[in-house]
Amino acid sequence: MTLLFYIILALIIMIFFVILDFKLGKQKHRKSIPAYEEPEMRQSECTFFAHGDELFDHLFASIRQANDHIHMMFYIFREDNIGKKMLSLIEDKAKEGVEVRLLVDWVGWKVSRKTKKRLLRAGVSVQQSNRPRFPFIIYKLNERNHRKITVIDGKKGYLGGFNVGDEYLGRDPKFGLWRDYHLFIEGESVSDLQEQFLLDWKQNTEEAIEKNQRLFPSLQPGSLKMQLKASNGAYVEESFAQLINQAKRSLFIGSPYFIPGEALHARLIEAAKRGVDIQILLPKNQDHPFVQEAAYPYFKALLEEGCDIHQFYRGFFHSKAVIVDDEICDIGTANFDLRSFHINYEMNCFIYDEQWIEQIKQEIKKDLVYSQRVTLEDLKKRSVFDRMKEVISSTLAPLL
Repeated sequence: MTLLFYIILALIIMIFFVILDFKLGKQKHRKSIPAYEEPEMRQSECTFFAHGDELFDHLFASIRQANDHIHMMFYIFREDNIGKKMLSLIEDKAKEGVEVRLLVDWVGWKVSRKTKKRLLRAGVSVQQSNRPRFPFIIYKLNERNHRKITVIDGKKGYLGGFNVGDEYLGRDPKFGLWRDYHLFIEGESVSDLQEQFLLDWKQNTEEAIEKNQRLFPSLQPGSLKMQLKASNGAYVEESFAQLINQAKRSLFIGSPYFIPGEALHARLIEAAKRGVDIQILLPKNQDHPFVQEAAYPYFKALLEEGCDIHQFYRGFFHSKAVIVDDEICDIGTANFDLRSFHINYEMNCFIYDEQWIEQIKQEIKKDLVYSQRVTLEDLKKRSVFDRMKEVISSTLAPLL
């Protein structure tokens, strides 16, 4: 009994310090975030990608054409087939004299030390972002840089949901077909991508890179009106709340994870009550434990108000998109969950062009063909074990 008592006491103390670390770390982080400033509206051109093969073919072609610099930032970078091809390509460009900087999140860096040393010898600057440090190491472990940005010669930019790994090309049998959305951007908005990369690079390396004409060349305005919104664990929820409030006729939400929290859940219900046609598209399969169960507690009230919830079953749905009244489209790195709202570093692109948005709607229609509608009857049929997992996931929701 004495041993058991001390074990329980040790566990209680450990849990207490974990919670304290997380809360104090979050508090300190929130205080460091500057006041929100609405980003400038830009005029740019934008090409949409929904298939990994097409995206990486396009990205590799752009890398081969690079003359001055390549700046790349990813959340996950694997040393598998597509990863090795990417690394070989940027290594060759560095040997040609092109400045190459690669910034990958500390948790998502899956490349060997041997390969990293080879890249460094070739002249590639390789850094990992958001390394956990004392104090508040538990919070720092959760604070991830989830942005996926590429800037080439200050003139071409990429942003979206694709990381570097074979699964993103549908080559992992566990997931099968991988659905994701990514953007190729030219025009004024590329300067915003460059600015964000340099900010993240400085934060993680303390290297302040001179902002010269090479990095910020003159850019021609494009035909599309857009905004790029970056977030460091704040303001994503407010941006989504604004979109929901603006909706008059229709609202589409696509996300691999759906944990809106009480505030956005209430706003969605209010939107449904005022007659907004709401469609939510999520994956049927999950890539992390409990994330699907964490979504179910929000379903009942939404279904009762007439919202349509679909689960994509033909592979894995990893796309992040919000469309309001066919007039505003948000595509980027942020998921519709508490982690993206309050912890992760994200970047989203808001596009204001009905004609351009139509192509996104056509892709969504394709995904809906291979999706199953969730009903109230489905919720009633959930087993006791599934309901127990929902209770556990509700507790873990802010970290999922």
